[in-house]
Amino acid sequence: MPRTVHVIGAGLAGLSAAVRLAQAGHAVIVHEAANQAGGRCRSYHDPALDMVIDNGNHLVLSGNRATMAYLDAIGARGCLHGPADATFTFLDLATAKRWTMRLNDGRFPWWIVDASRRVPDTRLLDYLQLRRLLWPRRTAIIGETIACKGPLYDRFLAPVLCAALNIAPPQGAAALAAAVLRETVMRGGAACRPLVAEGLTAAFVEPALKAIERKGGTVRFGRRLRALRFEGDAATALDFGDETVAAKDEAVVLAVPPTVAAALVPGLAAPTAFCGIVNAHFAAEPTAALPPMLGVVNGLIEWLFVFPGRLSVTISAANHLMDMERDDLAQRIWREVAQIAGLPAALPRWQIVRERRATFAATPQQDALRPGARTRWRNLVLAGDWTATGLPATIESAIRSGHRAAQLVASS
Repeated sequence: MPRTVHVIGAGLAGLSAAVRLAQAGHAVIVHEAANQAGGRCRSYHDPALDMVIDNGNHLVLSGNRATMAYLDAIGARGCLHGPADATFTFLDLATAKRWTMRLNDGRFPWWIVDASRRVPDTRLLDYLQLRRLLWPRRTAIIGETIACKGPLYDRFLAPVLCAALNIAPPQGAAALAAAVLRETVMRGGAACRPLVAEGLTAAFVEPALKAIERKGGTVRFGRRLRALRFEGDAATALDFGDETVAAKDEAVVLAVPPTVAAALVPGLAAPTAFCGIVNAHFAAEPTAALPPMLGVVNGLIEWLFVFPGRLSVTISAANHLMDMERDDLAQRIWREVAQIAGLPAALPRWQIVRERRATFAATPQQDALRPGARTRWRNLVLAGDWTATGLPATIESAIRSGHRAAQLVASS
């Protein structure tokens, strides 16, 4: 039956749950502590650059089924852009060698037998050995499952898995890496087309807010949940400090970061270790030779994204950069960008965005701490990329968790 549902948190997990519940006829109220929605997936006007930028560069793949379903539900699939097929261009800064991987659409990977389409200096046998990574032990790390060396690892697996897991791949959970590969590369190029939003807020956030409101839902900002109250098998009240909302006969989707959730929910197990991400943005006009997205090997930067009037860099597993002086970090990153793009060495206007707790640390130990969506309280469910989705902390994981939370509410 339709019911009132309080969604705590307006990141992608909360928004995806709210959209589904509102479209199913439930009375949805979204409570967001900040003054804007989107969480780590949002855009804002940056005064240093005097332009709208994303707080981070987020890539999705055409095979991310939950993400595509969410974008279809809010009418925003057209806000993502990418190549017509699964092509990935890389550059080795140490050798200046550049290559493009081109996966064929079908499930049978005939692209690996074509030397012009696969990673340079790799053999067919290198790809066959990856079978060991597809169904590993739950407690295994990548470094004990495959050899973390050689052209295929250095030029493809390392940058891709570092971006997906946000951890140095040898220490990462092999099970999470396997899930990524099974849902993308193993399904063929049709599932691997790289897609980038024109702007995160325009693609993922504003259409969702409008979709919720069109169905009669409400989104309230500046609403930080101070405490959850429980009685018996139910969450009975939401304490926002200046207001307490009764919730015993309603449903609650808690879509907040793991540290916040652990403070609100008694006895909740959640990840306790985290990894940072650095994003750097430069006000510079890209050269025509640059592809829209470039993977970088043997450099400080890992991925370079090209936008009109702006070049943007992502560095994953970046805990070692969190305390570096901002000016020094910007100079180091720009030197590599200028080398790649053939631009002047003089540092243009720039902005550095560092997220110390961007994702949970994707180790087997931290993965084991991820809770399911259900809780022991009948009207409280969890959502977030840190919950047990089977995937690392990605956009797809966040949205999938929101859909799962909505399903549990709707069926209770």
